[in-house]
Amino acid sequence: MTQQFAERATSVAPMGARNADTGDLVRILEDQNRRKLDVIVSGSALRFREGNVHVDGIESLITEDGVTDVDGIYRPTAVADEGIADKLRIPLAYLRRMRTENVPLLDENVNTWLREEPERRYMLRAFRGDNGPGMPPSEGVARALLSDSYKRMDNLDMLLAALDGVQQSGHPTRITGCDLTDRRMYVRVESEAVAVQARELLRGYRSPFDERSGDELPVVSAGFVIANSEVGSGAYTITPRAVIQVCRNGLTMTQDVMRAVHLGGKQDEGVVSWSGQTQRKTLELITSKTADAVRTFLSREYVEAKVRGMEDAAGKPLAEPTKTIEHVTKSLSIGAEAKGRILAHFIRGGQVTAGGVMQAITSTAQTLTDADQAASLEALALPALAAAAAHG
Repeated sequence: MTQQFAERATSVAPMGARNADTGDLVRILEDQNRRKLDVIVSGSALRFREGNVHVDGIESLITEDGVTDVDGIYRPTAVADEGIADKLRIPLAYLRRMRTENVPLLDENVNTWLREEPERRYMLRAFRGDNGPGMPPSEGVARALLSDSYKRMDNLDMLLAALDGVQQSGHPTRITGCDLTDRRMYVRVESEAVAVQARELLRGYRSPFDERSGDELPVVSAGFVIANSEVGSGAYTITPRAVIQVCRNGLTMTQDVMRAVHLGGKQDEGVVSWSGQTQRKTLELITSKTADAVRTFLSREYVEAKVRGMEDAAGKPLAEPTKTIEHVTKSLSIGAEAKGRILAHFIRGGQVTAGGVMQAITSTAQTLTDADQAASLEALALPALAAAAAHG
């Protein structure tokens, strides 16, 4: 989430967290749930004005909790802009340029394409504005524009179902950190009860944070990352993750990811409401799949096999480390700023091998304030290991 959006959205809902504990994450998610608005809306009910989404002509929802008004103004997030560009087939770079340089042209472009297919239906995910009792509603936030067959799998529901699955698995675990962005939720889980020796993997390595030695603490523990997106930025996933205890670097093994996609049936126009039975079946499936994944990922045999599989490549010496890092970052499309940080971490790590490049990427990921960027960079650690070993 950009700082600009963080400032304008604070009156609507707390939008993000980095390295939060479980209690803080749950409090944010509960607050967001109170303000969520999901509606199936046709193109004829949508307009852009001054760069904002205007909804007009959708019937209010009346329940025992009160009246939910849909019509109003919603400020798009960057994720919502991506969805608008995708659904209307407007090049994203062009849409971003219009938002920065010529908002009236942005309005005209979006509205022209909406008029082309007035009956086409979308799911708009939003946060309602809230100025307090007795006050007129403030602007809301347009979080995403999605297909009308998008299946809601919300963060709080997914988290509670997944943690139920973790508990059912019977493994002792602890949550070591939670991130929440306008794109995704990440919850890192670790089991220090499942730890293996990794002397070859950590030979000669020292933590870039406090210079502790990998030779003195050559331990890797088992873990995984629970991730979910409410806005179309990826499926619900559980990804195995080994944790280097000397520095807390995380090695995510994306090739073994377990996922559940957000794809349902077409829905009628109006405010979206899940039936209790549909929601219960989905969450029961998530709990069951999570328990199965945990039993696999938190086994000593699984972690040992993964560590042994890394050791040969990790031990490859690098004759020209700077050139290797240049090659690796270019081949994996890692930007110049991150490349500079990776090189600095590589030097501090002292491990002049392909494994040192891998460690530098994961330790750099820990320092990033943007959780999405951190997760993306950490996921490149094992591909970087293979690329460094081949180049070195």
